[in-house]
Amino acid sequence: MGLFSNLFGKKEEKVSELSIVAFSKGKAVNLTEVPDPVFAQKMMGDGFAIIPSEGKVVSPVAGEVIQVFPTKHAVGLKTASGVEVLIHIGLETVHMQGEGFEAHVQAGDMVSVGDVLVTFDLALVEEKAKSTITPCIVTNMDVVESVELTKENNDVDFNEEVVKVKLK
Repeated sequence: MGLFSNLFGKKEEKVSELSIVAFSKGKAVNLTEVPDPVFAQKMMGDGFAIIPSEGKVVSPVAGEVIQVFPTKHAVGLKTASGVEVLIHIGLETVHMQGEGFEAHVQAGDMVSVGDVLVTFDLALVEEKAKSTITPCIVTNMDVVESVELTKENNDVDFNEEVVKVKLK
């Protein structure tokens, strides 16, 4: 093999594991503790939640923003390995119609771990929503073998690993 076939003929290595880090400061909890059956029963996928202590959500993975809900309460991301992640700020926050939320990204943006996605008024969400608990879900479980929560019931800071995802 020549120099160029080594450089350009090399196949991309398949990623077998992905870390999902804390997207907010607060307490990391098991998804089953979210007081909403859609999340707690993992109907949309597996993951974890954070009870936030401040109103800032950063990217828990590197990838592309695939959706920012018009109400700015949820953001969808897709990693280079194809894992799709949804962050849903609070419960029953859609009825707030974006009040108190500011999106800092839009669909098509590329983000790195720690980039600010959304800022929000935590006190307003506490007042107007059912809960401030914020689930983070892998929505395409067909590409995932397992999701392991590494920081359950612990206080977490931005960018601390919270979940290990093993890919198929």
